[in-house]
Amino acid sequence: MSLPEKAFPVSWDQFHRDARALAWRLAGVNGKWKAIVCITRGGLVPAAIISRELGIRVIETVSIASYHDYTSQGELAVLKQVTPTLLENDGENVLIVDDLTDTGKTAAIVRAMMPKAHFATVYAKPKGRPLVDTFVTEVSQDTWIYFPWDMGFTYQRPIAEDHQG
Repeated sequence: MSLPEKAFPVSWDQFHRDARALAWRLAGVNGKWKAIVCITRGGLVPAAIISRELGIRVIETVSIASYHDYTSQGELAVLKQVTPTLLENDGENVLIVDDLTDTGKTAAIVRAMMPKAHFATVYAKPKGRPLVDTFVTEVSQDTWIYFPWDMGFTYQRPIAEDHQG
């Protein structure tokens, strides 16, 4: 698989630095986070880093499937809801974390679940940017970000695609 014209490959080291930079920005926003809700799967890694840096012990997930072939966004489906107690008070004092907001479609679904939560992403594209409260780096809409869990020396297919029972 060849990289698109505007490819932005991100190494583990770079992603860790960027996620820590996001934690640094969030430290100045609110010291009373009761939980992180990370959007799986991309939000898992930055949530772990932010959790450590800010001392937030409760990490919850919301699972929304959107990218089906790594090149285009398909139908959105909520696969796992947020724990009801975190939805109380519209998610006030909850930190939502994801790796990227692209079109904003996934962010809009989670925002609707928790309109008072603080939404943070490591990277943001212009279409999704209005839904994000805090981010580190903005990239153009036509840039494809390759995260370290997608990469080896070349593109790596997920293991599940090669081992279907």
